[in-house]
Amino acid sequence: MEDNYALVNKAVGDLTLGDLTGGGELVPEQLERYIQIMMDKPVVLGMSTFKTMSSFKLRLANSRFVGRVLRAGTSGQALPAGDRVKPDLNEVELDVKLLKGEIQIPDEVLEDQIEREQMRETVMELAAKATRRDVEDLIINGDITSADPYLALFDGLLAQATTNAVGFGTVRLSKAGFRLLDRLMPSEFMQDDSSMVYYTSKNAVIDYRDTLMDRATNMGDINIETKPKTYYSGKEVVSVPLFPENLGGGTNETNVLLLDPKNVCVGFHRNIRLETDRDISAGRLKLVVTLRMDAKYTFEGAVAKLTGVLAA
Repeated sequence: MEDNYALVNKAVGDLTLGDLTGGGELVPEQLERYIQIMMDKPVVLGMSTFKTMSSFKLRLANSRFVGRVLRAGTSGQALPAGDRVKPDLNEVELDVKLLKGEIQIPDEVLEDQIEREQMRETVMELAAKATRRDVEDLIINGDITSADPYLALFDGLLAQATTNAVGFGTVRLSKAGFRLLDRLMPSEFMQDDSSMVYYTSKNAVIDYRDTLMDRATNMGDINIETKPKTYYSGKEVVSVPLFPENLGGGTNETNVLLLDPKNVCVGFHRNIRLETDRDISAGRLKLVVTLRMDAKYTFEGAVAKLTGVLAA
């Protein structure tokens, strides 16, 4: 498998050193690769449904039939009007918000890379890492009521999940929490739950794995001696580094989400820009990343949230 350095090298393609020091934008092919690199490591962003938007708005259909469709029929007769059904026609709209970041890199940081003509790879790698971390943070922790102007751009996955939510009483994560989520999820979405996962924080996953280690069985030994993937009822428990662990009155709680990762739709406007310039007097390279994006559940009713999970 290629390392990130090799991928970044492909992303910049024939972008020259002069392009970086003199200013310029990525061409569409380079920009598409930049987006792929940005999505390479983040957990939530990498597992979600990705949309490249040609407009600043995109409507997503989440139509479905609610309840029974079939009725007892009579040969040669149409169903009575009261027995006819129609789909529940709903839409979710992605409405992109503007994100902008300025990265300044002193000459000293890049001095060795310049000597080895590796400046462009270093610059692109730094930009991609910073962008993907901050985008993932907004997708998860965005909240329009936040005092942080960046997180207040739009509601993220935790803030959007409101229909199926239950508290866990400020205790550490155990199988009881996952059982609550499974019971809370509407039955229509649990008929085939093979694509579903649990998202939660690092410490919560550690706490749950500790309960597996305590078992006096082969499973307990495996979890002590190795680091296998963690499951409950056939669904993977995924540690998400940017999940918060400072929620609740004691600022020591986290949440758990049960969902199909593809139910998360992340839209990026096509006109992502990465522009560069050099501040000669200050002796530093400046990169300005500008993008517009939004993230929403295609169907929020197919998400269950557990709150009050002790994580500190």
